[in-house]
Amino acid sequence: MMLRIKRVPTVVSNYQKEDSDEGCGRNCLRSCCLPGAKLPLYAFKKESSNVVVEKNSLAIDEKKVLQPDFLDSLLIGEWEDRMQRGLFRYDVTACETKVIPGKYGFVAQLNEGRHLKKRPTEFRVDKVLQPFDESKFNFTKVGQEEVLFQFEASEDNEVHFSPNAPIDADNSPSVVAINICLFHVSPIEYGHVLLIPRILECLPQRIDRQSFMLALYMAVEVGNPFFRLGYNSLGAFATINHLHFQAYYLETPFPIEKVSSKKITTTNGGVEISNILNYPVRGFVFEGGKTMEELSNVVSDACICLQENNIPHNVLIADCGKRIFLFPQCYAEKQALGEVSSELLDTQVNPAVWEISGHMVLKRKLDYEEASEENAWRLLAEVSLSEERLEEVKEFIFEAICLEVKDEVVSPITPDESGSSPKSREDVDALKALQPAMVQPV
Repeated sequence: MMLRIKRVPTVVSNYQKEDSDEGCGRNCLRSCCLPGAKLPLYAFKKESSNVVVEKNSLAIDEKKVLQPDFLDSLLIGEWEDRMQRGLFRYDVTACETKVIPGKYGFVAQLNEGRHLKKRPTEFRVDKVLQPFDESKFNFTKVGQEEVLFQFEASEDNEVHFSPNAPIDADNSPSVVAINICLFHVSPIEYGHVLLIPRILECLPQRIDRQSFMLALYMAVEVGNPFFRLGYNSLGAFATINHLHFQAYYLETPFPIEKVSSKKITTTNGGVEISNILNYPVRGFVFEGGKTMEELSNVVSDACICLQENNIPHNVLIADCGKRIFLFPQCYAEKQALGEVSSELLDTQVNPAVWEISGHMVLKRKLDYEEASEENAWRLLAEVSLSEERLEEVKEFIFEAICLEVKDEVVSPITPDESGSSPKSREDVDALKALQPAMVQPV
């Protein structure tokens, strides 16, 4: 019997009829409306194989110099334009927000607008990888006015901006759109957008190296430390099985950005991998690397490993792409098995990447008024894997990284760093053979 959670909200765009899964026929991103369509295009400069991307000497088609914060300004301007045009269901800037007193500084937001007009559905939580289903809502059904701009690597390795570029359907552009991921175009915070890699390829919600590198480029190009990108896998509260990352601005540190960590190892490519310490959700931090690609590949390979081992997970890209947090999680599994208290379930808070990072989006005024560090900690602690289970997951990840680079990437872990001797390849193989699926059918 499959594990399911009832009443997980399904998206509807401003241009999708709720009683139909057919194409809207009204300026969407499908073959019926694409011919002749144009959207703004921001083309970024890819890093060379040995040099981290620099943000000077930027140029556009007209050979004028772009300011280093051009993409930041473009995103904000386009998002505010859509807000003024009435494309959102509510004004997120009017939502009450407060920092909860305590050591961690959890942020509570009362967002009753996200509690409106759900559509009941059933969502499998026992499979992280599921095939794309054209009959379900996907981002090709959104209206073109809900898309802010195309986001692509430039062909001449220079930065360009075109306000009116054709949509190249044959090459499936990546796009940035207003948030249409959970409810009817309902943002969580200011500037809430989606990055949808290669949108017309209709990729399922699964990370690959190319898509993760695109997300990292966006973090670097925006260049604003208050702008973070997040990713939710299936089984970790992604509600649409069409590949996408979320992002928004929050002008205060996320609690997870302030916690300490303990180094586990450093790869030959210079990527430092650490354990998160003294936080309700256990996980890993990745930072450094000789190039952006080194960092991106290590994290994306770790995510691919989790996908293939059926382990739900969330990712936060912070510090303009310099630090990346990875959280394997089990809340949906516990929820489906009836192991979460009714008190927590009644809040209707699904702890995805933003909640795990410390931004608690609350849907009931009572929960907001009674928000406390203790309550936030209690909810997030239900998300976390146990120390033993996380150690098993770490072994999976390290094995995957080793195999990808012929056993040369992960440096030995000394007893001083880990508290124990490193396991041999035989130990890892034996552990993997014995490890059951992370979410068991009932």
